[in-house]
Amino acid sequence: MKGLNIEIYADGAVVSDMVAAKNQGIVTGFTTNPTLMKRAGITDYVAFAKETLSEVDGAPISFEVFADDFQTMKLEAEKIAKLGSNVFVKIPITNTKGESSVPLIKSLSEENISINVTAILTIEQVKEVLEAFKPGTENIVSVFAGRVADTGVDPTKLMKESVRLVAEKGNAKLLWASSREVLNIIQADQLGVDIITVTSPILNKLDMLGMDAKELSLDTVIGFNKDIKDLGFSIL
Repeated sequence: MKGLNIEIYADGAVVSDMVAAKNQGIVTGFTTNPTLMKRAGITDYVAFAKETLSEVDGAPISFEVFADDFQTMKLEAEKIAKLGSNVFVKIPITNTKGESSVPLIKSLSEENISINVTAILTIEQVKEVLEAFKPGTENIVSVFAGRVADTGVDPTKLMKESVRLVAEKGNAKLLWASSREVLNIIQADQLGVDIITVTSPILNKLDMLGMDAKELSLDTVIGFNKDIKDLGFSIL
């Protein structure tokens, strides 16, 4: 976007929404996850992935493994990676038992697979992941800033330190995940974060970016008035 250095990725699993996001000319990449796929009613993972890849024109896109044991995760990751050279394999930082995925990440990185490590919420996890990547490989470190904020904690300190570590290591891009509002894009950009993922509702608000407050006030009242007319009744 004009005036911003950060890359904006669309987060979703509805192919038509992805196409619409691409056509806006703002989005430079895409991410998906099992929760979004469930909401979208996806029933065939590979068919969905292939359809999506045919629509994103070579833009980077992340597909997540589904398994919870590391042996199966590895097999899934290797299959996903073969779908395209623009594919990043999403690996959660732990399995459901709380066991670290770092050994698996290191093994996959040695195979030159591009990895997007997801569900990161601590600086210690950032450090561990960066050490696991093979030099010269392309990777993404997804820190869930929005979920940190959901706990009542300001995530900017975590993201600022993550920016420093990622820049120092030079083997990955930092991604601000679980964004909640347009303001997060500005915050992430000011901190020097490389990428932010946004859902369709946030993308649809981007035309409000930089909007004059007085103009926005009038626009809000006009919206209220339209809803009043749609209700079709009066108080008096």
